[in-house]
Amino acid sequence: MPANHPLPDELALFEQMLRVRAYEETIVAGSAAGKVPGTCTSVGQEAAGVGVVSALRAEDLILTNHRSAAHLLARGADPGRLLAEVMGRRDGYCKGKSGSLHISVKALGVILTSTIVGGELSLATGVALSQKMLGRPGIVACFFGDGAACEGIFHESLNLAAVWQLPVLYVCENNQWQAFVHRRETMHRDHVSERAASYGMEGATVDGNDVLAVQRAALEAAERVRAGGRPFLLETYTYRSRGHFEPDDQAYVDAAERAAWLARDPIDLARRRLIESGRLSAAAADALERRVRDHLAAALAYAEASPYPDAAEMLTDVYA
Repeated sequence: MPANHPLPDELALFEQMLRVRAYEETIVAGSAAGKVPGTCTSVGQEAAGVGVVSALRAEDLILTNHRSAAHLLARGADPGRLLAEVMGRRDGYCKGKSGSLHISVKALGVILTSTIVGGELSLATGVALSQKMLGRPGIVACFFGDGAACEGIFHESLNLAAVWQLPVLYVCENNQWQAFVHRRETMHRDHVSERAASYGMEGATVDGNDVLAVQRAALEAAERVRAGGRPFLLETYTYRSRGHFEPDDQAYVDAAERAAWLARDPIDLARRRLIESGRLSAAAADALERRVRDHLAAALAYAEASPYPDAAEMLTDVYA
């Protein structure tokens, strides 16, 4: 779990990315076998989520979207409880009531996971306003995609945050795809961060497949938000290497484009850099990956052993 201590180094970040990848591939395999409901994965985007969350403090709050695995796991969520939630089991974080697209973990400061495109943007300003009015420490990190950046709520949220000077770190994970539509069909320019100036706020774009670069950029952006109490728009430029929702044959994806991005897979990049620097051997990297996958196998067994909620649970945790 993040805290106010030295940042995780690249080896720790590499392990976190392996965990995110193994978690989502567990869901993909389970979905193909008919054992786990389908979901929206963030495969290929691990560096973006892990890098940003690693730069946050324990008191910071998170609002995220339907590709939330990296944010939740990097924040310290237990993969067994996450899988139990996805599978609708009682021992999930929300008692099996949220599925994969609405998980919140209050104890970790994850306020919301929204499947509504841009839904988190509509609430981030309110959460940040509350933080400011109550004098609470911590900033608000709001994760969204390039699709949400094409919604009207993007303008409304950033405009209000700028006018009211709210401590929001807006993180656009520009993964090039908006469901089944390529970003180029809805945006004239490549980078969402260019819009920051229109709201009188700072913005930056970082290589979203380089976990160290993301961590550095997120740390700098977060510190600017803390110091000035003003919002910042950080864009992590990355790629969604699997389909919109499992299962998805990706027949609509340009094969050459996908191949070019796969050649820059964030986990492969980190692994290669660790080996070349002498911090990790190929054998040690393989062993680490096996340990992570064994951990996920145990997490899946935990989720499968968890019972379904009792029917009476339908009437609890419901608010008018």
